[in-house]
Amino acid sequence: MVPSTPTQTPASGPSRARGVPWGWAGAGLVAVLAAVGLVWRGGDDAQAPVAMAAPVKATQSGSSHGGGGGGGAAAAGVEEAEAAERRFSDQTCFPELARFNDGVTLETFRDWAAPLLASKDPLVRDYLKSKLAELIGDDAKKAGQVVDWARDAQGAAFQVLLSGLRESDAVQKPQVAARLLEAGLDKGLPIERRAGMLSALDTQKHLTPDAMDRMADFARDPASTEAGWAATRTLGRVMARESENLGDASPYLDRLITIATDAPDEQIRHLAQTAPLHNSPVLDAKATARFERILRSEGNEDGRDAAAQVLAMSSDKENVLKTFTDAFQREQSVCVRWALFRFSARVAGRDALPVMANMATVDPRFQPLYGIFETLYAQGNVDFIRVWNELPDQNPFGCMDRHN
Repeated sequence: MVPSTPTQTPASGPSRARGVPWGWAGAGLVAVLAAVGLVWRGGDDAQAPVAMAAPVKATQSGSSHGGGGGGGAAAAGVEEAEAAERRFSDQTCFPELARFNDGVTLETFRDWAAPLLASKDPLVRDYLKSKLAELIGDDAKKAGQVVDWARDAQGAAFQVLLSGLRESDAVQKPQVAARLLEAGLDKGLPIERRAGMLSALDTQKHLTPDAMDRMADFARDPASTEAGWAATRTLGRVMARESENLGDASPYLDRLITIATDAPDEQIRHLAQTAPLHNSPVLDAKATARFERILRSEGNEDGRDAAAQVLAMSSDKENVLKTFTDAFQREQSVCVRWALFRFSARVAGRDALPVMANMATVDPRFQPLYGIFETLYAQGNVDFIRVWNELPDQNPFGCMDRHN
């Protein structure tokens, strides 16, 4: 694979990992029950969810139980209790989870889910997210109620509410998306809560121009921090989805380049700079010129590395090769020079060899690498990925190690 630029991992902010599919309803509940050792005791023996059964080590007694019939019954009861303790001594036990699944409504969801959340069991949390999405369905009013709850929810409850909402059908309704955006931009909410609201928009199939503008403006605010990062990631994810559905990605790209150029937060800038790598748009002349500016002016070498990768997708190959030649002369980082060198081959294939030979003259460390590329093209390789995979060493300067 062609190496990508580093994944952004700021110390705080929304999770960088994509959510797992929620397929727990119905038969999925059985999997949850089996995985975490949950049991259902029918009838009216238990009337409320049990938060957690404390581990108890069963004791073994070598003595016999004396006495009459009452004593025997008591002994039998002790033995049964000990057997139950041994069976569930290392398990989290929710005797009411099946009843929860059958009887919970949106109105009772928060109260009924609270003791289940206290278990901190990830499988149960995944089930709760899925169940909440099912309860919301395509109902905008119900989705709006969950947005209101999320404004004040804490910890795991907040995560479950937002995750269930983002996976529901109703989140695609314009009025629901608008409420999430308003909450994400509400200065009265804590920044991490605003980040969650903006992240919940990343499953949108489309964003309006006004929503894109507001999110881009927010990401360029020095005070946006992790919420600005979430807004940028949402723009990038929806852009990729539009591209997959053959929609117009250029409005998203335009806003992302603005963030990539102007955002004061380095991590937000870098996220915007790498966003086009996920859907590989062909850059037009305007976008090419804007990324050339990033290549020239970005102070962080990871950003210049990303700009070189994105520029390799430009339709103006001759201009990009000239830009790479000039940038290689000025560049002090060997890692960015390695990006300019190898992505020259991606721009123009074997036609880039004269440019790469010139780079190897400027920096002799690249002369052995030039010889390898020249040989691979002489062998008839055309596709850049094939050439890249044939390299004996894809990390000759240790540049990729710093991204791990």
